[in-house]
Amino acid sequence: MRDWGGDVRSIVAADYPQLEAFVYHAIYVPPGEEYPPREVIFEPEIHVYIKGFGDMPADCGVVAELDGGIVGMAWARIIPAYGNIDECTPELAVSVLPEHRGKGIGAAMMARLFGELRERGFARTSLAVQKKNDAVRFYERLGYKTIRENDEEFIMVKELGGS
Repeated sequence: MRDWGGDVRSIVAADYPQLEAFVYHAIYVPPGEEYPPREVIFEPEIHVYIKGFGDMPADCGVVAELDGGIVGMAWARIIPAYGNIDECTPELAVSVLPEHRGKGIGAAMMARLFGELRERGFARTSLAVQKKNDAVRFYERLGYKTIRENDEEFIMVKELGGS
């Protein structure tokens, strides 16, 4: 894991408002295309990832801080969303600000989040990722395996028994 010079800590309620910015940066935009309007995060299929975060027992997350600011967030919750596989498996979302990507921040957050999920008794976590997204290889390196796919995306699962 690269030394990016920051810290990863558990999410706290004061961080929750920043989930809006980070869910927006988690949206995959193919190279050369423009980001959608910011209001897209309030569409039900996206807003479910952050709406009322902290209110459900499975809600869990971490933040990456660098020089006093949050540069990344990773969180998991059991929600009826793109990567949901059942009522016992939290779906994971991860987002690093564009100017901080490729420095090992995502991997550091995921390692911490996997530990927190294990401590809470979860056996696995799921996610959905668009097939064209380079993040597919990142998730595979972290141990995610594709269990389903459709024309646009892979549904992946990571067993949390190991790191």
